[in-house]
Amino acid sequence: MKLINHRLYHDDDEPYAYRETPNRSGIFTPRFLVMHYTAGSNAEQAVNWLTQSRAKASAHIVIGRDGEITQLAPFNMVTWHAGVSNWKGYKGLNKYSIGIELDNPGPLNRSSNGEWVSWFGGRYEPAEVIEAVHKNRSDMQGWLLYTQEQLEVTMALSELLVEHYGLEDVVGHDDIAPTRKTDPGPAFPMSSIRSRLFGRPEFSSEEQEKIHETTANLNIRSGPGSQYQNIPGSPLPRGTRLDVLDEQGSWLQVDVLDEVNGIIDLEGWVHGRYVRQVK
Repeated sequence: MKLINHRLYHDDDEPYAYRETPNRSGIFTPRFLVMHYTAGSNAEQAVNWLTQSRAKASAHIVIGRDGEITQLAPFNMVTWHAGVSNWKGYKGLNKYSIGIELDNPGPLNRSSNGEWVSWFGGRYEPAEVIEAVHKNRSDMQGWLLYTQEQLEVTMALSELLVEHYGLEDVVGHDDIAPTRKTDPGPAFPMSSIRSRLFGRPEFSSEEQEKIHETTANLNIRSGPGSQYQNIPGSPLPRGTRLDVLDEQGSWLQVDVLDEVNGIIDLEGWVHGRYVRQVK
């Protein structure tokens, strides 16, 4: 992919799908990249909504679960995706950031038959979902995994935008508006995306204590127990580095720090018996 006059094109000069949003205001120079989830049923529904005046909201890009991209505004025009927000001394991130919306329903609740259900009634299989406590909340919820197609396209687009515009950081809506927002949520591999774009910072001594590695090929599951499904990318090869996020009994919730089986990032639960701290 490439940019021509702030529009996104394939390498063969064919433009990506473009549906212009009326919810935009003026030219700007972007400094940051902000990730969102759509909190809707599919990408088409999100595009249709964000291109209506009554939505009073928009973004620059919507990425479907199949990796399909739709651009809603040129990258040098302000879109209304951030709302009341702060980051690194900047207030009102609409004026400073490019917004990417990823097709994802947001937080899920478990039904009586074990399915995960979204706020609009969408139902999802346990194998598609991780259980986690959002960093801005205290309750355990389900979070639909982003697809590998979404993550690969998001990474490629992010690399292009960072290089072209000299962006300084990539953040979530939940970073810039922590009291209001939970997107893109725990299922989005923000730490991995950020490290690939800007390099992984040196770990502090406190952070280093959380770094572990697998001692055998190890299944990674959607919840803390063998009754939970393996998630895509399982099993983790021996020697895979892990950042330990939480602990429940013998089970550890981990962020996988290495690319595994072609997958950019994984987050899930592993049995602590087969994990050791990196010295």
